[in-house]
This record gives sequence, C-alpha cells and structure tokens, in this order.
Amino acid sequence: MRATIIITLIGLAYLLWWPVPIAPVAWDAPESRGYKGVFAPNNKLAEITIIPMLANTKTYGPEDFATSADNTIAVSSHTGDILIKPPTQDAFTAWVNTGGRPLGIEYDKDGNLIVADAIRGVLQITPEGEVTVLVDEADGIPVTYADDLDIASDGMIYFTDATTAFSSREYGGTLSASLLEILEHKGNGRLIQYNPITHKSTVLMDSLVFANGVARSADDSYVLVNETGSYRILRYWLKGDKLGTKDVFIDNLPGFPDNISRTRDGHFFVGLASPRSAVVDYLSSYPWLRSMVQRLPAFMRPAAQAYSHIIHLSEGGEVIESLQDPSGRYPFTTGAITTDEGMYISSLTAEGVGFLPHKPH
Repeated sequence: MRATIIITLIGLAYLLWWPVPIAPVAWDAPESRGYKGVFAPNNKLAEITIIPMLANTKTYGPEDFATSADNTIAVSSHTGDILIKPPTQDAFTAWVNTGGRPLGIEYDKDGNLIVADAIRGVLQITPEGEVTVLVDEADGIPVTYADDLDIASDGMIYFTDATTAFSSREYGGTLSASLLEILEHKGNGRLIQYNPITHKSTVLMDSLVFANGVARSADDSYVLVNETGSYRILRYWLKGDKLGTKDVFIDNLPGFPDNISRTRDGHFFVGLASPRSAVVDYLSSYPWLRSMVQRLPAFMRPAAQAYSHIIHLSEGGEVIESLQDPSGRYPFTTGAITTDEGMYISSLTAEGVGFLPHKPH
C-alpha cells in the first residue's frame, strides 16, 4: 500500500511540475461547426493517383509546389531535395538539396526558385542550382521556422516565420515543433516582407499562432496568411484605404489550414492538413491541463487525423468548393495547384505527389 501511494505521488508530481518546453496561455476556441453545410463530407478527392517522388529513396513529404515560366513543376521534400518535373516528363527527378527542410517555394520573374526553409531561412536557388541565403533574421530576431512565401509583381517577397520559439532542428522536426506552438498558443509567428533590392526585412504581423501559408491577391492589394493554430486566414492590406491594417478573411475552419495558393482565376486553394480535435478545443481554456498533456507519452496525446481536404475560396473569402476524401488515403493535405493536365496535391507525410486529372467535358 505504501509503495502504491509513493508511486502515485511521484506520478502526480511529474504530471504537475516536470519541466516542459511550452508555457500555455488560455484562449477560447471557436465552437466547431464540424463537417456540415459547405463542408459536408464528400469523396471528390477519392480518385487521387499517386506520382512517386523518387524511386528507391526515402524521399517523402511533398510540402509545396511552384511552376516556372516554362511550366516545369518543382516540389519540396522532407529530405531537403527540390524535385522538378518538366512538362515533357512524367516523373519527378532530384535537382538541388537545400541542406535543410524546404517548405514553401515560388519562382521569381528571373527564374530563381525562392524557398522558405524551416532550418535555414529564406533561400534563393538560381536556374543553375546555386543556393544562397536571402533572409535569416528580421527585426533583429532570427528566422526560426520559415514556412511559406509568395512573391508580388514588384518582386517583394512575403513569407512566414511560423514560430520564433520552437525550431524544427531543436524540437524533433517540423511537425513536432508546430504541435508545440499550437499547444502553447502564445502566438510566436510572424508575417514578414523582404525587399530584394534593399535586402531589408520588415515584420508586418506578429503574435500569430503558427503562421503558415501565404498568398497575395491577383492585384497585389493584400496578402493572406494562414494562422493554423486558430483555424483561420488573416488578410493584411498592402494598398488602398486599409493599407497597413489586417482583418479576418475566413475563420472557424473545420481543420488546420496549411498552405494557400492563388488559382488561375484569382481565387485560392487552401489545404486543411487535419480535422480539428475536440480534445484540443476543450483544452483551450485550461493551460495547466495542456502542460500536463505535454508531459504524457506521445501516444497518449491528441493526434492528427489522416484526412484529405482542399478548399477553394473566392477573392472575398467565400467557399466555392470543398474537396475531400474522409478515408485519408492521401493524408495530411497541405495544398494544391492546377495545370493544364489537372490538380497536383501536396502532403506533409505522403510518399508521393497527389494528382487528380481534369475530367473531360
């Protein structure tokens, strides 16, 4: 009996006081509307085919796409490789390894591939494959977790530093670091503008709970940023009467928004990496409980659910279409782009690129 009491007290002391890397704050999660209405479950992504990334390798996690002027498709990967697929080829081949973890990618007007690398910062890769670091700090604070980016018509680069508190190198990878930021919910993320002429970086927004996907509007009047931990997309105005202000583009999403990209028609694709967790929402008001959860073994903590989900949003933030596959056969969808052939879908963990050909008219 005495031994049982001692073990129980030790266990309780561990759950209450063992140091954890997060310092959670209380917040009120919006009541989830679930998969109803415009988000009602469907099987529009069930026929995704998988294009292998690199045969006979451990390459996986096609996080984001970029298309060049000659319609070459580039994709980033977990292993640090940037893969490319020219329009004349059916398969991806390795091009350059960044030496880090490339996430968001975009081509600039000179044919350079600009990369948000979670370990190294914002990089530039020339057409010849030369890699240089463009940005590794902003306002005197290191860029800890460069996540996604977009490039305006004037060359300005807008990118997110997902969290200044939890580096992927120190905390076990990009997914583990993101979970710490979301569970803490203090808001350590930033939206940053980089001027490639002056080489100056300016923080436009901060205090974001895992600042993720970035996309500018077709007329460069605003830039969108996904705030993954708060289930919403924010808009920062770059022009007009609202210059320098921000507002909510869409909120209370049914899942965690990851990447966002502008479509050919000026609208947006957003990848929802996983549905929301009822447990995580319940714990929002109880920071001390979230600390206790972090002390539990990993298998006992809330886990992300494999689910395929891409949403198509208008320029005004209305849902045009919701494309899903509840089976999660192609899991943890991060975003999408369309080409003349069809839709390419990215993933945080998949071993191949998702592809959905256009249906014949």
